[in-house]
Amino acid sequence: MLREDIQNALKSAMKEQDMPKVNAVRMIVAGIKEKDVDARGKGKKQAEDADLLSMMQTMIKQRRESIEMFIKGGRCELAQKEENEIKIIEGFLPKQLSQSEVQEAIKAAIAQTGAQSIKDMGKVMAALREKYAGQMDFAAASGVIKSILA
Repeated sequence: MLREDIQNALKSAMKEQDMPKVNAVRMIVAGIKEKDVDARGKGKKQAEDADLLSMMQTMIKQRRESIEMFIKGGRCELAQKEENEIKIIEGFLPKQLSQSEVQEAIKAAIAQTGAQSIKDMGKVMAALREKYAGQMDFAAASGVIKSILA
């Protein structure tokens, strides 16, 4: 489903001659192909949607970091370009969880895994990634998990 949406978006953007969108979607397609190659190396036919959602989250994170650097460097036009790419990528992601929903999901994952200390953080993160791929910022979630398990 996700792959079809991305391909359809690429075709639509090409027909409309929306070059910024074409470039952003092509970048996503290239990332998908890279993930598929990695998956084949692990014996799978193609990358799973969770892997693709995670990849797109990483793309967004990279762009946010670039925006900060462009703004510091006085390159507002490049920062705006990155912001537009973020909006396009976010269009393929499922609805993001609110802060309270993230808190509840973390508490449920801790209960489900039986986590008792920081040593169990990997189990909790794995459970969250499996269930909420593309729906939360896992870097922020890890901080919340650490504070709960500490």
